[in-house]
Amino acid sequence: MAAVILAVDAMGGDHGPGVTVPASLELLRSYPECSIILVGDEASMHALLPYRWRQDPRLRLLHTEEVVTSDDSVVVALRKKKRSSMRLALELVEQAQAHVAVSAGNTGALMALAKNILKTHPAIDRPAILTALPTQQGSCQMLDLGANVDAQPEHLLQFARMGDIVARCLAGQERPRVALLNIGEEDIKGNEVIKKAHRLLQESPLHYIGYVEGDGIFKGEADVVVCDGFVGNIALKVSEGVARMLAQRIRAEIDRSWWRKAVGGLAWPIWQGLKRQMDPALYNGASLVGLRGLVVKSHGGASQAAFYNALAVALREVEHDVPGLMLRELAQ
Repeated sequence: MAAVILAVDAMGGDHGPGVTVPASLELLRSYPECSIILVGDEASMHALLPYRWRQDPRLRLLHTEEVVTSDDSVVVALRKKKRSSMRLALELVEQAQAHVAVSAGNTGALMALAKNILKTHPAIDRPAILTALPTQQGSCQMLDLGANVDAQPEHLLQFARMGDIVARCLAGQERPRVALLNIGEEDIKGNEVIKKAHRLLQESPLHYIGYVEGDGIFKGEADVVVCDGFVGNIALKVSEGVARMLAQRIRAEIDRSWWRKAVGGLAWPIWQGLKRQMDPALYNGASLVGLRGLVVKSHGGASQAAFYNALAVALREVEHDVPGLMLRELAQ
């Protein structure tokens, strides 16, 4: 892999530097070609660095005391916090000092700042948040996951086009099946926005297969699932909650007696395999697609392992040059 520079909003998310700093160091250990610029309060970050990392040329600290909190409005993030760690990380990408910005901070603020600083592609009105979700058939690309709560039919068509590009060029699917998330599969189901988007998608050159219901996402009925950010974010959070509940219930059942623990021990490779496939932390890291630069959003409550996975997603997107890919594909 060629040298890649990541700008990391070290202060974003529920845990801030306590998660972002060690995850960044882990990435540097795994990918010696990479460099990271940690943006945030220098004293807080410095205190978490072992001595040898303080001398490593691949790690740079960019100091700022301003932070976009989870309670800050978009207006506050845009107009009042001109030197927030989130903004400075995005500006590093805009200034070509970094290839990608990664943040676990306020989603609305991150999208607004990214759109303001990096701008959108000419063919895209609104960027969207996209991630891969595990299915019975492998995985599917789903968008939007929270950036646009009031998307119009034309926006849903644009989301579908971007999802199709990612599925073809990053996931290697030759002709991705594109579906619109709805409350039923019949043509009469859904509100007027969904019905109009359905007609637009039918007229598009995409391999559109119609509506998919919520359970169809995980059955693998589609390779690209399109929805507005309100519905998508709820669907994502529900799926993460169900996965965690199942893991907790299985552990509780195993711990009920010594013989259950013995049987559970024998099945340990199976549990580990399931965890590798279903753990939400392994799918952390959603792309803000439709921008002229690369931005990856981590879950706000991400653990060190989950944030590491968001950084790994960022590396993969740099390697595939997703913005350039979008620009070329959408121009056609």
